[in-house]
Amino acid sequence: MSRIGVFVCHCGENISATVNCQKVAETASGYEGVVHSVDYKYMCSDPGQTLIKQAIKDKNLTGVVVAACSPRMHEPTFRKACNEGGLNPFMCEMANLREHCSWVHDKGDLTTEKAIDVVRTQVEKVKRNQPLTDIKVPVTKTALVIGGGIAGIQTSLDIANCGHKVILIEKDPSIGGHMSQLSETFPTLDCSQCILTPRMVEVAQHPNITLYTYAELESLDGFIGNFTAKIRKKAKSIDEKLCTGCGLCTTKCPTKKIPSEFNEGLGFRPAVYVPFPQAVPNIPVIDRINCTYYIKGKCKVCEKVCPTKAIVFDQEDEIIEVAVGAIVVATGFGIKQPDFFPEYGYGKYPDVITGMQFERLASASGPTFGEIKRPSDGQVPKKIVFIACAGSRDEAKGIPYCSKICCMYTAKHAMLYQHKVHGGESTVFYMDIRAAGKNYEEFVRRAIEEDTVKYVRGRVSRVYEKNGKLIVKGVDTLLGAMPVEIEADMVVLATAGVANPGAEELAQKLHISYDGYKFFAESHPKLKPIETNTGGIMVAGACQSIRDIPESVSMASGAAVKVACLFSQNELTREPLIAVVNRCAAPLYSTCVGCFLCQSACPYQAIEREEIKDRSGKLIKSIAKVNPGLCQGCGTCVAFCRSRSIDIQGYTHDQVYNEVMALLNEY
Repeated sequence: MSRIGVFVCHCGENISATVNCQKVAETASGYEGVVHSVDYKYMCSDPGQTLIKQAIKDKNLTGVVVAACSPRMHEPTFRKACNEGGLNPFMCEMANLREHCSWVHDKGDLTTEKAIDVVRTQVEKVKRNQPLTDIKVPVTKTALVIGGGIAGIQTSLDIANCGHKVILIEKDPSIGGHMSQLSETFPTLDCSQCILTPRMVEVAQHPNITLYTYAELESLDGFIGNFTAKIRKKAKSIDEKLCTGCGLCTTKCPTKKIPSEFNEGLGFRPAVYVPFPQAVPNIPVIDRINCTYYIKGKCKVCEKVCPTKAIVFDQEDEIIEVAVGAIVVATGFGIKQPDFFPEYGYGKYPDVITGMQFERLASASGPTFGEIKRPSDGQVPKKIVFIACAGSRDEAKGIPYCSKICCMYTAKHAMLYQHKVHGGESTVFYMDIRAAGKNYEEFVRRAIEEDTVKYVRGRVSRVYEKNGKLIVKGVDTLLGAMPVEIEADMVVLATAGVANPGAEELAQKLHISYDGYKFFAESHPKLKPIETNTGGIMVAGACQSIRDIPESVSMASGAAVKVACLFSQNELTREPLIAVVNRCAAPLYSTCVGCFLCQSACPYQAIEREEIKDRSGKLIKSIAKVNPGLCQGCGTCVAFCRSRSIDIQGYTHDQVYNEVMALLNEY
C-alpha cells in the first residue's frame, strides 16, 4: 500500500499569488494513498526540506510529491532531501505549479483547479515509481577546448594548471583570435599584444596542452565524461616537425598581392604566409586557393629555398581521433560587414572603414605601422567621424540587440586618433552611451573632457562623397533634432558583433542549443550561465553573446573550474532515467522482435545487439540492448518500438497512462 506525502510550496508569492496553496494541500490529502499533505512558504529552504525529511521518518512515506517550481531548477534539491530522510531519491516527483499554473494564468478558482489536477497526476505517477540506483561511468580526464582566442587560451591554461590534459584546436593558422588584431585595450589602453603574446607562448609550451592550429572539429560522439572527438587537421603543405620558422619561404614567394585577412583587407600577404609576426605557432601555411603551383602546376619557389625541405605540396588533411571527458566551446564572434548599410557608403568609398580596420591602422604591426592614414591616398585624416551602432539595435536590419562593446571601443578609437593626430577633430554619432563596467564610464568621460572628442546624440542618415570629402548627414536629438552635416576625411563604422558563420553547424555537431542569432545557448541564464543543455559541454567568451575581454576571461576561468570539478572524481554519477529493453523468462526471453528500428533511430548510438544463445552456443534470438553509459533518456527508441518492448525508467508506459487517466478523473 502506497504512503504518499504531498508538500505544496508557496514559492514566496510566485505561486500563492494566483494559486490557493492551502486548498491544493487540503484536496490532495483526500487522494487514495496520500497520508500526509501540507503547504509551506518556501519548501526549498532548509526548514522546508526538514519538513520533508521529518515526514518521511514519522509517516513512513513510500513516495513524495513536491508541488513547487520547475523540476529543472529544484528536483535535485528535493531528491537529495528525500535521500537524507531515508527514501530512495527517485521516489520523489515534482508537480510544476509555478511555470504551468501561476505564471501563465490569472488568479482564480480555475487556476487552483488546474494546480490540483497537476498534483493529482504526480501522485498517481509516484505510486508506480520504482527505487532506482545511480549509474556510475568512468571519466576521461582530458579536456577539448574549441577556439584559440583569449577565452580558449585562458580556459586551456587554467585546466592545464590544474594538472589535467588539454587539447586546444583553432581553425586559423595561429591562436590569438580577435584580441591579436587589436591595437590597445580599454579602459587601460594596454598594448593588446603585450598582454596576449606571453599567454599564447605559454599555451604552446605548456606540457599539459596539445595545440592543433588550422584544425576543426569533424564530429563528436559519446556523452559527459566519455566523448570521442574527431579533429580534422587541415593540410598546411608544411612539415611542422621540419619547419624552423625562418620565414625564407614567405619572403621569396612571388605571389604577394593577396588581401590580408589579419589586416582586414588593408594590407597584403604572400601565398605562403604567417598571419602576423607574433603568431603561435610561428609556422607558415600555404594558401592553396592563391598559390601558383596549385593553380598552374608550376613555381615551387618556396620548396627550392626552404633549407630544411619542410614544404610538402601533396600533404593531405589528417583526421585525429581523441577521447575527452569535457568540452569547452570558445569560438568567439564574427563581425557584421556593413555593406548592408548602403547609405553609409561602405565598399563604395574606400575611406569608410570598419572599427576593426581602424584597429589595424592604429596597430604598430598594421599596414601603416601605427599611423592613421586614409586607405584611398595614404594621407593623414584631419577630421574623422565615428558612427556607433552601425548595425546593432536596428530591427530593420535584423540585429535588434546591443553589441555591448561598441561604445567602449569607439571611445578608444577616438582617443587613439587624438593621441596620434595632434590637432585632428573627431566626432562620434551615438544612440546611447552604454559604458557598464569597472572604470568604463570614467574612460568615456576622459575621451570627452580630456581628449576633446565631440559626441553627437543622433543617427546618421547618409554618407556620400563631395569634392573629395565624405559628407556625413545626421541629427542632434539633444538640440531638438537639429540637422548636422560634417565634412570628414574618414568615417569609421562601429559594426555589429554577430555569431561566427559556422556556429550553427558546430552546434549541431556538438548537440547543443543556440538562439535565434546563432549564439550558443546556456543551460540557465542565472544558475548555469556557462553550461549547456548537453552534459559535459561548456561555453566561454563571445560565442555565447558579445563580451569584452575581462568578461570573456572571467567566463573562461569559470568554464575551467567546471571542467576541473568534473575531473576531480574518477567516476561520474548519472541519473538512471534511461531506456531499458524488457526481459522475461524462457522461451520468450523478451518481447523484442529484433527489428532494430530503435538502433537506427537512436541519436546517441546507445542501442546494441544482444545475442541470446542456448547452452550449446546455438543462437536463439537477437534482441536490442541499451548501453546505459551512452543512453541520454530521450525516449526516441520508445516511440519507434513497434512491440512496446522498451520503457524509460521513471517514465514507463504504465506511469504515463495513469497520469493521463488521473486528468480524466478516473480515480
